[in-house]
Order: sequence, then C-alpha cells, then structure tokens
Amino acid sequence: MRALIVAALALLPGIAGCGRDPKESPAAPASSTQKAAATPDGEGKLCEHGVLEVVCPKCHPKLAAVFQAKGDWCAEHGFPESFCPICHPERGGRPAADVSGKGGGKNAPEKDAPADGTKVRFKTKETARLAGIQTVKAEERKNAGGLLVTARLVYDATRLAHINARAPGVVRTMKVDIGAQVKKKDPLAVIESAEVGADRSKLQAARARVGIAQKNLERVAALQKSGFSPEKDVLAAEQELEAAKAEQSALATALSIIGAGGGAGGSYMLTSPIDGVVTQRSATVGKHVGLEEMLFEVVDTSAMWAELDVPEAELSAVVVGQSVTLDVDGLAGRTFRGKITYLSPQIDLATRTVRARVPLENADGALRGNMFGRARVEVGAARASVTVPDAAVQRAKDVHLVFVRIAEDEYEARRVELGVREGNLVEIRKGARPGEDVVTTGSFLLKTETLKESIGAGCCDAD
Repeated sequence: MRALIVAALALLPGIAGCGRDPKESPAAPASSTQKAAATPDGEGKLCEHGVLEVVCPKCHPKLAAVFQAKGDWCAEHGFPESFCPICHPERGGRPAADVSGKGGGKNAPEKDAPADGTKVRFKTKETARLAGIQTVKAEERKNAGGLLVTARLVYDATRLAHINARAPGVVRTMKVDIGAQVKKKDPLAVIESAEVGADRSKLQAARARVGIAQKNLERVAALQKSGFSPEKDVLAAEQELEAAKAEQSALATALSIIGAGGGAGGSYMLTSPIDGVVTQRSATVGKHVGLEEMLFEVVDTSAMWAELDVPEAELSAVVVGQSVTLDVDGLAGRTFRGKITYLSPQIDLATRTVRARVPLENADGALRGNMFGRARVEVGAARASVTVPDAAVQRAKDVHLVFVRIAEDEYEARRVELGVREGNLVEIRKGARPGEDVVTTGSFLLKTETLKESIGAGCCDAD
C-alpha cells in the first residue's frame, strides 16, 4: 500500500504542504484543543483527551469530584465511567446520538480510517523537535494472562434482611442501634399495635369456644350412649369443636408470625431473622409505623459479593465458573479470590458493560459494601506480549491506531489489535513490535492529521 504523506501539524509554523502566500496575514496557530474535531451537531469540541472539552475532568479538575459523587467514575483512567475514552473507545466522548458514522462511531466504515502505514512528516527536523511529541519504547513483558476490569463490593443478597413492622402500631421500646451485633431471633424493638390486641382478644374467645365445644361433645356423646340423644347431635357437636379449634389455630399462627405469640395486650416484639450487624435504623420511640416502612437493616457480612463490570467487547471471553483475583482499594497487599457465579443477561445502556458476580469470603469483616477494586478474570494462560501506555492508543473511525517514530521528522500510523489492559498499559496483539518508539504525548494530534477530512487542515485552512 502506498504510504500517504500527510501535511504536518498546525501546532507549529513551517510545516510541509502549506502553500499559503507568505505575504498574506497568517492565521493564528491553533492549540490542540482548538484543533479538536467538533461534534456533528456543533454542541462542543473534543479536547486532546478525546472527550467533550466542557465535561473533561482533566481539562477541568473540579468536575472530577462531581462525577465521583454521582458514582460515575473510572478510577483507573481518571474519566467518568459513562464516557471514559479508554474503557469505551467506541464512544470517544461523542454524544450518544452520534451513530451516523461521521463522528467515528461504530457505524463508521473502516475504509475511512487512516490506512496502515500512513505517514505524518514535518517539513524540517527542527519543526519536529519543537512540536513536543514524546515517545516511549514498546515493551515485551509477561502479563498475568487475564482480563482486568473494575469491581464494586456489595452485600450478599442472601444474607441481607430488611425488617418492617408485622402489624401497624407505635414503637414503645428500642432494643438495638446501628452497629449492634445481633443473633437470629434477638429483639430489635417493642411495638404496640391495636390489631395485635384485637387478635389476642379473639384468640382468648376462640380458646373459650374450644373448651365449651369440647364439654358439649362429651355431654352429647354420653347421652347418645344412654339412648337419650340421636347420633346427629353428636356429629353436630364434633363439627362445632373442630370449627372452634380451627379458629384458635388460625389466630395463634397469625400472632406467632407477627412475633406476638405470647403475652397480653397489644405489644409484640420485632426480632432479627438472621445473624448479623444492624446497618440501618429508622425506628424511633413513639413513632407510628406501618407495614411498608423498613425499620431495620441487618446484614451478615461474613460473605460479600464482588460485582464486576465486564466490557461488552470482552464478553465473549468471560463465562460462569472462571476464577477471579481481586485487589481492593484501601486493602493494599491483600488479594481475594473467587469464581464467577452469575453473568447478567443484559448490557448496561450507560456503560456498555455486563455485570458479573463473584462471591467472596469475609470472615474478618475487612471487605465493606461499596468498596472499589480491580478484578482479574483468568481468561488465558500467562504469555509474553507487547505493551504500550494507553495514552499511545487512538481510535479513528472503526480502528485503533498507534504512531511509531521512523525518523526524527516522520511518524507512521499503525492499525493495531488490542488485548487486555493492566493499569495504564494495554497489550498490542498485532501492529507493533518490541523496541519501537511509540508516540504518547501528541498522538491525538497526529491522528487528526491522518483523517481524510482533516488532511492539510492544520496549515492551509483558516477559521
């Protein structure tokens, strides 16, 4: 394929291919942000980090706290998870509506991307030196043979209890507070309920009815043996006794379920259904409570779940039963291990990831809900591979690119096939060789010069 010699960057003067009359008033040199491509609808421009400049937390550091507060944050790369250009390069920071292919979305034809071997050459070596482009050498290293994804710790849903009132009433006594360790059937609160008082009165009446029916049956049976009572009277007495017993049993069962099996009046004890720790409490003395309101949350933290966010592009390599190792923020030096037991049947529309679940033992309570970490899914054996910093990888149309320095004033675009990510490094399965000088700082600007619609725009187009 014939290499395309492209005009050099507009960041500096003196770049080959300009052709502007030197007598004309020169246009002001464009900064890297000004050079960023505008979105199709003109809502904003992409910054040098590949996302909309107005919401880029690297251009505007104060925005980072806002996204973190909303839980939309990729700690690995320092961007909001919903449009992280590294985790979701198919979006590239463009609006979700940009699916026409004109903005580099998935529908963009691959043939419109820069050809493999496309070159960017500066007019002079001095211009190339002043451009400030930085490179690192592609390294061959042995990776751990796994897929690295983000993870969040949540409670094991099978060991979580949300406890509400069994009958409406007023809280009279509190037995526990947040942080209390409780055992199954331990008391949490005493609630006084008019309904419980009424049911207890009905139960007493039902017991009396059973006693009377029993005595009546004995009397009628004795008369029947003496020939003074017909058999139908005996049958009627037996029916009355059975009805009374059924009513008594129903009322006793209902009160037992509520927790008011014993005692008198309308008070009943609200108890814990599991062993665990009280993590939430909304009940207070004197508060009127209904059936829908959660009064206590009790959690058994001896086991937790790690929920992994598996990128859509990597889903084919992940299956139930695969081993996972987890490193958790705040627990340096500790590694947790488990196996995937569940893969969600749907993809999250915002993050384009699939939720995977990994149960973890937590006997010492070190793991806590909503902790974040990095999980490595073992999808293959360890192997030697070429790795480069993720800042060196650019997405153009439907392909990934890196730029390799082949001379002091010349760079070559390479179409590459990406592998697994580890920290700020990404595996290059095809397209780059160990020891080659790969551009990091300035790779985005080189990419813009290789796009067909921007060829020459750096030095010949004036705003």
